[in-house]
Amino acid sequence: IFFLGIILLPIRALLLALILLLAWPFAAISTACCPEKLTHPITGWKRKINQPVLKFLGRAMFFSMGFIVTVKGKIASPVEAPIFVVAPHSTFFDGIACVVAGLPSIVSRHENMQVPLIGRILQALQPVLVSRVDPDSRKNTINEIIRRATSGGEWPQILVFPEGTCTNRSCLITFKPGAFIPGVPVQPVLLRYPNKLDTVTWTWQGYTFIQLCVLTCCQPFTKVEVEFMPVQIPNDEEKSDPVLFASRVRNLMAEALRIPITDHTYEDCRLMISAGQLTLPMEAGLVEFTKISRKLKLDWDGIRKHLDEYAAIASSSKGGRIGIEEFAEYLKLPVSDVLRQLFALFDRVG
Repeated sequence: IFFLGIILLPIRALLLALILLLAWPFAAISTACCPEKLTHPITGWKRKINQPVLKFLGRAMFFSMGFIVTVKGKIASPVEAPIFVVAPHSTFFDGIACVVAGLPSIVSRHENMQVPLIGRILQALQPVLVSRVDPDSRKNTINEIIRRATSGGEWPQILVFPEGTCTNRSCLITFKPGAFIPGVPVQPVLLRYPNKLDTVTWTWQGYTFIQLCVLTCCQPFTKVEVEFMPVQIPNDEEKSDPVLFASRVRNLMAEALRIPITDHTYEDCRLMISAGQLTLPMEAGLVEFTKISRKLKLDWDGIRKHLDEYAAIASSSKGGRIGIEEFAEYLKLPVSDVLRQLFALFDRVG
């Protein structure tokens, strides 16, 4: 890493900067006079000229970083599958799936549009924007995905990472239903990184963004496989129940990847980090929150507040041990079979 880094790192950093500078004017031309939040797709000469150039520069960017890409399967057309669902999501390098798929639209934070140089290139992808400060953002995002997915190919395809967060690729966590709510066909896309040395995985613990970039650029090459699976068409029951559709697609993808599934979600990771900050065992947050919350009708903010109370209880009474009755009292819920299941998840002694 050290000796290759002396040669490869500066060369690749220079090439990366050059490619981004070349991509910016084409992105600027294609989005000229367009509002930040698009109401109509980019069409005509802007799309015909700029999209092929941006695709080429996207591939050149990953090639300059040492990525050797293997593509399997056939990419579906916008009419065949308006939405790509990509998993497992384990790193920011997963953006290579977007390049291979022909630069479909992605779901992105509104704040990313303000990043110099990158923001304009991102705008050229016609993203579905999510705002953290808008209380109606989730609803508006779903409506926008539905509008584009049902446009009959007028808009570019949409690429979604349904897990909603990065994992270590050892399993597939719960898929969020956003990509499945429109009830249109989706094409599952699998990502694999068959390398002896893992320099790409970016999760809650481990290397930082900068460290991963440096380590990856110091490798002679990094292999990645992108596999496009057959298009999955929802049946009538799945159209009315996107969670059921998401579950079936996840099972198919996990089987093809030969990895297990788990009902943990992004919210479990948030609870785990919060528990650690309160000096509680971090595994106390890994309770398959989404599954439990549906049964007990709990929300994340409420549970986060309860963690503060639990931390105080653990440090002041009975050496941190409480029974099922006290557990129910603190949650302000009656003792029930569901509550006993939740208590058993926390009860590490039995």
